[in-house]
Amino acid sequence: MGALSHIRVLDLSRVLAGPWCTQNLADLGADVIKVERPKIGDDTRHWGPPFVKDANGQDTEESAYFICINRNKRSITVDISKPEGQNIIRELVAESDVVVENYKVGDLVKYGLDYASLKQIKPNLIYCSITGFGQSGPYAHRPGYDFIIQGMGGFMSVTGEADDFEGASPQKAGVAICDIFTGMYATTAILAAVVHRDHTGEGQYIDMSLLDTQIAVMANVSSAYLTSKEVPKRWGNASPIIVPYQTFPTSDGWIIVGAGNDGQFRHFVTAGGEAHLADNPLYLTNPQRVLHRKQLIPLLEQMTRKKTKGEWIALLEQANVPCGPINNFKEVFENEQVIHRGVQIEVPHPTTGHMKLVASPMRLSKTPTEVRMAPPTLGQHTHEILHERLKLDPKAIDELRNKGII
Repeated sequence: MGALSHIRVLDLSRVLAGPWCTQNLADLGADVIKVERPKIGDDTRHWGPPFVKDANGQDTEESAYFICINRNKRSITVDISKPEGQNIIRELVAESDVVVENYKVGDLVKYGLDYASLKQIKPNLIYCSITGFGQSGPYAHRPGYDFIIQGMGGFMSVTGEADDFEGASPQKAGVAICDIFTGMYATTAILAAVVHRDHTGEGQYIDMSLLDTQIAVMANVSSAYLTSKEVPKRWGNASPIIVPYQTFPTSDGWIIVGAGNDGQFRHFVTAGGEAHLADNPLYLTNPQRVLHRKQLIPLLEQMTRKKTKGEWIALLEQANVPCGPINNFKEVFENEQVIHRGVQIEVPHPTTGHMKLVASPMRLSKTPTEVRMAPPTLGQHTHEILHERLKLDPKAIDELRNKGII
């Protein structure tokens, strides 16, 4: 039994931030019902290729994007634009602890599914709204997209090669970090609200904003600006305050070297056969190396190109110099530590036979996470949920289906 096995979650969200949050809750044991549009479902069901292949090697309707954020959930299809569909949602809310939604500000009011309406049904309801800019302010009604928020929230201004590098430009992250971080913060906020409810009996409203989150996770970069009023700039893979602390080319790939002190720098260049660099007055201390990085880095790159990625990792690990490879995803999932930790898992699935997923990184000794269900097919549990939660008989369910409500 998971830590949240007593919690029921109604998930009205789609795409990434909301589903990432509810998957966390589901991994921890919560019973999560994912509400989707009839026939269409969550937008990410169609975001591909790639799609999971069946036993015959043919594409299914299960996109790689959808399956990474929707395991351990049950799917029900409901048309919330129709009164009968709205009634189904209200009845499910009465049986739920938490609602998560990421509609535009005010959109659910017209359906009577906003917090003010639903708390009349469930006074101790915990209701979490996720939007691009929050529920108030001049941007509240704008749609929010991760890529745009990465730019607006400052992330892209410090990501990418430095301005003096040929072809330099701001860059987004390789994954939708703002959506993911917002989902993580939403998870934390919901858990705090659950604890508060358990102590006081009170529910509450949670207002999550992608822009708020993006600025918050800039951490020391935001703090540096507020402290100094100096606008941070892009440094590529280098550090503005430590040298060498960056990527280096090898004869067959790239490595990361993080020589955080003078001793580690000496061990680094000694391992590469260039010990004299550590005795050069220009590079003797870290402040000197920062000052003369333009002269030093090309010399280090000449040195690192003489060995393979594997040779460098072995040498630097032996010399206690912080380092690591830059792996592609084939190398990631073939890594011995990744294999040992069981990061890749395989679960049975009703249409594909089996499905490969990434395990939850949350490792709890008493209430471990578990994959109880593969990501659901569209509406897979509609009949089950309506019968179990709302006590509807097969005839009533068929009538709803014939009307296009479910």
